[in-house]
Amino acid sequence: MRIHPEEIKTALVLPGGGARGAFQVGVLKALARHMPSGCVNPFPVISGTSAGAINSVVLASKARRFRVAVAELERVWGHFRSGQVFRTDSLTMLRSSLHWLASIVLGGYIVGTPKSMLDNAPLRALLSRNIRFPRIQSSIEEGHLSAVAVTAAGYASARSTTFFQAARERRAWSRTRRVGVRSALHLDHLMASIAVPLLFPPARIGGEYFGDGAMRQATPLSPAVHLGADRILVIGIRDETGGGETAEPDGPPSFAQIAGYMLDTLFMDGLYSDLERITRINELLDVVSKGTLKVGDRPMRPIDTMLVVPSRDLRAIAEKHRQELPLAIRALLRGVGGRSPGENKLLSFLLFERAYTRELMELGYRDALNVADELRDFVTGAEVPRLFAPRWVRRDLSAFNPE
Repeated sequence: MRIHPEEIKTALVLPGGGARGAFQVGVLKALARHMPSGCVNPFPVISGTSAGAINSVVLASKARRFRVAVAELERVWGHFRSGQVFRTDSLTMLRSSLHWLASIVLGGYIVGTPKSMLDNAPLRALLSRNIRFPRIQSSIEEGHLSAVAVTAAGYASARSTTFFQAARERRAWSRTRRVGVRSALHLDHLMASIAVPLLFPPARIGGEYFGDGAMRQATPLSPAVHLGADRILVIGIRDETGGGETAEPDGPPSFAQIAGYMLDTLFMDGLYSDLERITRINELLDVVSKGTLKVGDRPMRPIDTMLVVPSRDLRAIAEKHRQELPLAIRALLRGVGGRSPGENKLLSFLLFERAYTRELMELGYRDALNVADELRDFVTGAEVPRLFAPRWVRRDLSAFNPE
């Protein structure tokens, strides 16, 4: 059963965020509960990065039954243990620490240089067991999906590469430092997109190594636009109303604070910049005659956007569940972060423990229920505002109607 008109392509964009990706599942769960029983995937275009790429590919591989896809995501995220994502045993962590120490002391001789702080081989095994990649093409051929995209960053080319699997009419693209490459998606694409620098090892695709897609993704909405989206639903993973640490620091930031700051910047700053850009273009298009502005011989079109973000600060939730992390990981975080409260930003990305992910899913579910009518209208092709987002987002993004 279809619930959206053929002439409107609604895209789902899922940014990265490590363990914070559980919030996205909660939002999708609320949406699924408000869709008719037996409906197919309501998003012809799906685009994801890092943890959002995993959620995207699961949805694409089960596009024939949207509720089943969301239930599968809920099952996995609701039973997470850190050991399913990266090795957490004390022996592995000790070997990793000694390897880094020896490499620094010996200049990389004898022991070689380490590829990452954490070994995410368990996650590769988990994804291999749970995702049926051939079903993506079946979903496209059956008309349940138009395109799905996964973005990674090439270390050699220094550009953002979006690997997409799509219907024949969708074409590859090339822009400065970003390209779209048609490809049959497989496990290596996901492992590349989630390869957070230093934390997880890069993945090789073809003749190049790739890392987390957020590194070079200055325009995270661009893949959805290139793949034909008319409106874009974005499920973010950061609450700006929580503010930062405003207390006077006792000293310079710890490694954990800096790492958490970098991850926060990687996963979300490009999104808000891109949202601002698309909002300004929409406002411009709405004040000129339809079809007047063109790119080449193609008229520019406004693109409706909706943003759903957490109503609570995820760092505070993570701090509450700190003790659920394996002892070896807690020791690592304490070693690189000391006792600084700023450490909880990094913690919120790495806390793949079910109590934390379940609370994030519940938060996403409640936040989505608060805008259930707007979500349903957006997905089903009803009339919607150009931008639906929290008030602070509208205030920051609008050039012509500041609040």
